[in-house]
Amino acid sequence: MYHGTTLANAKTIMKEGFIPSFDGMLGRGVYVSRDFDKACKYPLHSHGERCAVLKLKVGVGRVKRIDFQGHPLQKTWHRHGYDTAWVPPDCGMVPSGLEEDCVYDPDCITVLEIIRFDKVQL
Repeated sequence: MYHGTTLANAKTIMKEGFIPSFDGMLGRGVYVSRDFDKACKYPLHSHGERCAVLKLKVGVGRVKRIDFQGHPLQKTWHRHGYDTAWVPPDCGMVPSGLEEDCVYDPDCITVLEIIRFDKVQL
């Protein structure tokens, strides 16, 4: 999987590991994607900083499919025994139409590589 961020954050994550987002579309967790192009869209606002995509090995465990806004487990999937929430591509939840995953436990994620790139702001 992949995770887009700034180059500075990528280096910190490589050394110290991920800090889960407190909240988001799928609640608490680390947001990743199997789609490299999706990861390249992040961070949304890099403010001129160099960007990077982390290539990851992720132990997803038990996965819950969340395929529409307002899904009953959209933000509570972990309390129901799931380790990862998955939003499939083209289900209408993500504007880009690309898939997204949220991994609850950052210890299930290993950074394999930092891929640097110059992000063009549109």
